[in-house]
Amino acid sequence: MGSIYSESEINDMLVGFSDRMAKLALFDPLFELGRQRKLDQTGKQVAMMELGLIALLFFFEKKLMRSRRTSVKDLTIFFAAVLGDNYVLDEQDLDDIGRRIIHVFRPASGTKRGFVYYHPATGQEGVIYPSILRTDTYDAASNTQYYALDEDGLELVFATKEFYMEFQLSIHQLLLRKQLEKGEFQSALRQINEMLVDVEALQNRINTVEHEIKRSIVSEETLLRYRSLLEDIYLRLKRENEEFNELRGFVKETRDRIYAERELVKNQKPYEFIVRIGVELEKVHNEHTHLLQQSMELESTALRAAKESLYYTGLNAFNFDQDIASFLFGTPLPMEAMKGVIAPFMPIEQKKIWSPLTVFSKQQLVANDDGELAESALLDLDEESEASSFIIQRKEKFVRIIEELLQCFINLGREEMLLSEFVAYLEQHEAKNWIATRDFYGCWIILHQRSPIEAVAAEDEDEHEDSSLYEAIRVLLSGRRLMVREVEGIYRVNERYSIQELMISLGGEWNEL
Repeated sequence: MGSIYSESEINDMLVGFSDRMAKLALFDPLFELGRQRKLDQTGKQVAMMELGLIALLFFFEKKLMRSRRTSVKDLTIFFAAVLGDNYVLDEQDLDDIGRRIIHVFRPASGTKRGFVYYHPATGQEGVIYPSILRTDTYDAASNTQYYALDEDGLELVFATKEFYMEFQLSIHQLLLRKQLEKGEFQSALRQINEMLVDVEALQNRINTVEHEIKRSIVSEETLLRYRSLLEDIYLRLKRENEEFNELRGFVKETRDRIYAERELVKNQKPYEFIVRIGVELEKVHNEHTHLLQQSMELESTALRAAKESLYYTGLNAFNFDQDIASFLFGTPLPMEAMKGVIAPFMPIEQKKIWSPLTVFSKQQLVANDDGELAESALLDLDEESEASSFIIQRKEKFVRIIEELLQCFINLGREEMLLSEFVAYLEQHEAKNWIATRDFYGCWIILHQRSPIEAVAAEDEDEHEDSSLYEAIRVLLSGRRLMVREVEGIYRVNERYSIQELMISLGGEWNEL
């Protein structure tokens, strides 16, 4: 069967195959450690591959510190500090783990570890000898061998860090310049094709980031994290774009130089390559420029839109009754704490409105010019507020509470009782769900503020009936007077609600306890 690929095309694809296999050979010792079986004293499998990588990081840190005396014992002490309580290991177990790792990275025989691979172009096997660790000094007095990180070990440490993907395009740009300087035009053309693949990978990543911004930003912290990510992407693309401009100028100079000597036979083929290189490089540069523009637009439009969406989502999700008023009524807070809760919301609208703090203010009786006490209405319901469904529903709940209170007085045959006794009465008469609502406690706070509440006269009953919540309560009293007074103690109804204990009296003048 004839092949559709020429020998030169196959050689171009397999160029540097041995170097790529050498990169894979670096990881072979780690996978060898992963195949080893080591149990702690409880029978738990020890993660040998991960400990091998940790050992490399330990030797790398020692190399940074210019330490030349790192032994198996030092590695064992480091493992004891890192593993902590994750494994049940004694000193002998830790020493065995350290020596196993050292043996895989640096065989005790002194012979380097071999990595065998098959080369499809030559049809022969090749052998690579990675050197992860090397022996350093030896202390004859204590019979201690010291080790250090070798060049292949240093390359393995760098290969396990997320470094190459972020700067792959920049690396290819540097390689392209070196290839052009050496006159390796065919390799440079292939390098440009790899750069195009890198640009496509960056395009996919930016698209992914754009979708994540629209979908995943749900907090200010997430917004700041994506903003920092976009800034890093933009700065890197900007540096790469500057390098592209320099490469264009360098390619133009090389092309002009070869064009001036194009009459020479040896320069005819290179001139064709340099022209193709210029065209292909321009394509990659154009694609990269689009990425730079897209990153700028992403930072200026998508990020701003996500910020506005986060702002309006917060506004829509905020509920004043649940987040503020319910918290104030349900928790007995000191005045300073309540001011702190309410203060951020007060400047939103600069107008006079009813504040929840008024229910905690001092009760005052104001006299008019005739010397009579002037009562202000419990709820001033005008025609507009009367039509509010919230006002109507709250009015109905308050009336039902007073009706049940009056029935409680009749059933118990008493004229006064504590609020806690009334709550116990409600629980016994299957009205337990009342005490789980905020309106129940709001009712007693308002009644206490406006106490005493006088009954309406019989001749005025039809005139005032249901004209307001206050008048509706007065009609229910049927000639009696309702008085509510604080007594000592805080009554904790349930986990959510607590209220000052109240004494409720139905009858004549209030008798001091």
